[in-house]
Amino acid sequence: MPSFFSKEYITAKASYNRWLVPPAALAIHLSIGMAYGFSVFWKPLGNALIGQDGKALAACSAGAATFADKLHGTLRALTATDCNWTQFDLGWMYTLFFVLLGCSAAFWGSWLERAGPRKAGLVSTLCWCGGLLLSAFGIYTHQLWMMWLGSGVIGGIGLGLGYISPVSTLIKWFPDKRGMATGMAIMGFGGGAMIGSPLATMLMTKFSTNINGMTQPGIWQTFVVMAIIYTIFMISGSLGYRVPPSGWKPAGWNPPNNKNNNMISVNHVHLNKAHQTPQFWFLWIVLCMNVSAGIGIIGAAAPMLQETFGGALIGQADLGFADLKKDESLLALAAAVGAGFVGLISLFNIFGRFFWASISDKLGRKLTYIVFFTLGILMYVTASYMTGSKSLALFAACFCIIASMYGGGFATIPAYLADMFGTQFVGAIHGRILTAWSTAGILGPVIVNYMHDMRVEAQVPFSEIYAPIFYILASMLAIGFIANLMVRPMDNKFFMTDKELLAEKKLAHEKFISTKETIGKAEKTPLITFLAWSAVGVPISYGIWSTIQKAWILFH
Repeated sequence: MPSFFSKEYITAKASYNRWLVPPAALAIHLSIGMAYGFSVFWKPLGNALIGQDGKALAACSAGAATFADKLHGTLRALTATDCNWTQFDLGWMYTLFFVLLGCSAAFWGSWLERAGPRKAGLVSTLCWCGGLLLSAFGIYTHQLWMMWLGSGVIGGIGLGLGYISPVSTLIKWFPDKRGMATGMAIMGFGGGAMIGSPLATMLMTKFSTNINGMTQPGIWQTFVVMAIIYTIFMISGSLGYRVPPSGWKPAGWNPPNNKNNNMISVNHVHLNKAHQTPQFWFLWIVLCMNVSAGIGIIGAAAPMLQETFGGALIGQADLGFADLKKDESLLALAAAVGAGFVGLISLFNIFGRFFWASISDKLGRKLTYIVFFTLGILMYVTASYMTGSKSLALFAACFCIIASMYGGGFATIPAYLADMFGTQFVGAIHGRILTAWSTAGILGPVIVNYMHDMRVEAQVPFSEIYAPIFYILASMLAIGFIANLMVRPMDNKFFMTDKELLAEKKLAHEKFISTKETIGKAEKTPLITFLAWSAVGVPISYGIWSTIQKAWILFH
């Protein structure tokens, strides 16, 4: 059994059809991508405990007047069974997702390079799906610490390993289309919530029960069913992984002559030297600023739209958000438009990952990021003006473009790293660079939420709250723009010698083949290829359709 998951066992023949590998990566990324959709559980979990009067019990932090009081309430909520959880309590699980994702990817990236993607995919499955089961038990017994540990910590480790598991493999299978290959897989992570959120909503409705006259959604049952579904998908994806033999290249393709393009390295940097290079840290800043400028505002997309446009969202431009708050029916209508806006930008986030990463194969990675930062700054400045002019269409267009480049930044960075550091350790280096994501996952939301709350407390009109926040986010993109300009070709002193490279290939259990066999003329496997792509294509189509239905309300 251990050899079945080994890197040697999954090294394919030169004639293997490389188009069978992306569906395997998508199966894993679509599963772990549900981390983005966990907010669908916050409201039901916050009303889990029902009193004798049929109403939800008070929150553990009820009556909290200060941040310290709220934090004390959260600590009590970890084990309390006589009070409900708040979004603040549950939101820490979301933070743990992305902190642990970056940390685990950085810590176990080198192990992944030697163990291979199949073994990493299996461990990711055990962590992510096992974490969901532990969380289900935590919901059943109303123990918040189990949810933090199960989905937040253990699941977060699964996210990190699952996220980076296909990167090195796909780059080696598609040396001619590095950006497109990684864009296909990482598109799946952005699409996981698009599929998982409506599925979770449907399951909670199916398992709902009536307690004291109040409908209770079946949340723990939903976690169990989703864990089973994701286990099947992730194990199938793990078994579908294959790695090419060392020196393999696709038929009819020859490596380009990079003598005139020294931004693409033909040699390789060792993992232990990567962080010693200025390129690593400039790219770390590039990713951190791109994500920070997007993640905070995307996470607040629905309330941002409602507060900025108020009654204009429902055809009553004379009403502000403060007026809507006084009428629950009007507020519900505006919230539906806000949900449609979230759906729309999620689509652009997903397809931006594939589009921009593919475009980077033509433009080059550095120029692609120049476009990201320049266009992003322009969009944020434009959006700040739209808050005053109340132009909903232009405002929405700005954030759709921003969301596409937010996703595109994730999908393009692996190819950028492969260009700079070579492909031998690209998966592990990508794992370490993802600590920038962990940092941005805290930095971006903290800046946006802190400025928002401060301006609300200062009684600034709701429609004017976000304009200065947009300028701060634009300045973060400006920092990323400067860092990207500072990226220069790699100094030869950082590259491994041929002897060192050969030693590392042996340590990584890579198989070598003769020169004649390195031409990968793919076997024709139409039925298997069709089934593999259908297995991931059908759920993606379901997610897109569900999201379009939500977004359609914006056009009415």
